[in-house]
Amino acid sequence: QLQLVESGGGLVQAGGSLRLSCAASGRTFSSYGMGWFRQSPGKEREFVATISWSGGRTGYADSVKGRFTISRDNTKKTVSLQMNSLKPEDTAVYYCAAGLIDGSIWMNGYTYWGQGTQVTVSS
Repeated sequence: QLQLVESGGGLVQAGGSLRLSCAASGRTFSSYGMGWFRQSPGKEREFVATISWSGGRTGYADSVKGRFTISRDNTKKTVSLQMNSLKPEDTAVYYCAAGLIDGSIWMNGYTYWGQGTQVTVSS
């Protein structure tokens, strides 16, 4: 079992950067594919990025490709999301998730979820 805690959200101006982190507790972190999702008010939760258990493969939503970078450190049991060139439409609650299906872009591919961290991008 994993517990996930996100941090690093906040308020930033358009064009700025933020780095989100997700800390995991549990012995088997390195066995899980990890993902980031986000949800804006009134919208469905959507896929943002995913990284394989080894860190060797990553995937991104088209809306963030080239601006966001996902990474992980299995020794520290953390996964990060570096967000650059932020836009107002990136405003959302960002969730970290862990699942045994490597590289999934679907919510049902993830078993464990964090509580989320708010990112607000002002224009």
